[in-house]
Amino acid sequence: MNLIGVKFGRGARVEYFQAQDLELQMGDLVVVDAEKGPTLGTVAVPSKEERLRFFKRSFRKVIRRATAEDLEEGERLREKEKEAFEICRRLIGELEIPMKLVGVEYLFNGSKVIFYFTAERRVDFRELVRRLAAKMKMRIELRQIGVRDEAKMIGGVGCCGRELCCTNFMQDFGLVAIKMAKEQGLSLNPAKISGQCGRLMCCLSFEVDTYHELKKNLPKIGKRITTKHGEGKVIRQNLLLQTITLEMESGGIITIKVDELRK
Repeated sequence: MNLIGVKFGRGARVEYFQAQDLELQMGDLVVVDAEKGPTLGTVAVPSKEERLRFFKRSFRKVIRRATAEDLEEGERLREKEKEAFEICRRLIGELEIPMKLVGVEYLFNGSKVIFYFTAERRVDFRELVRRLAAKMKMRIELRQIGVRDEAKMIGGVGCCGRELCCTNFMQDFGLVAIKMAKEQGLSLNPAKISGQCGRLMCCLSFEVDTYHELKKNLPKIGKRITTKHGEGKVIRQNLLLQTITLEMESGGIITIKVDELRK
């Protein structure tokens, strides 16, 4: 089975499709039979033969390599999406619905337009759908997404100065807990450990396993240990440097490498 990985618009998520007899390279534009309908996408994983027995599901197909007409249609739909965004945002204001419009997507065959929004709670948008359908004369779908999905869709630059991880390479959102920040010795100031979405930064989970391993070598804070310098209580750890700071019974504070404890 000849599979390719395809990305759609912004975001790093890759979906796989049967390329059939097409030989496609990374960066090629294709029209695929996506779950929501015909969609224009970019090849992110080149063609490769995979045996069907390794997969427990079937894959939708690549319809064709994108033509010049497809690219023109894609540009035309991008302009229509901008117009639809303004129309929808104006109607949301008129109806005073507590929701935030995030993005608009026209299906490539023009059969439907999808409006993505965020809201703190469930909202009644039936009247909005009716007005949009009457004005745009086509099928309308409103789809509520989370704030992390919003950041992924819009994109931006993180506090590290790089493109947001969720937009650049992350396929799915994993669990991120405040405990991860504690274990890495980071400030628990929400402003410093929260991303643009207002949730804990996804990168807190990237290195937490390494910190778990580094912590195994160090005595816990508060523990009393004996060294060649005498007995003292651990008051601080530096996991990356693999050092501990001791408050000595004889007075004074010293910092030593954990390797010295083994000698």
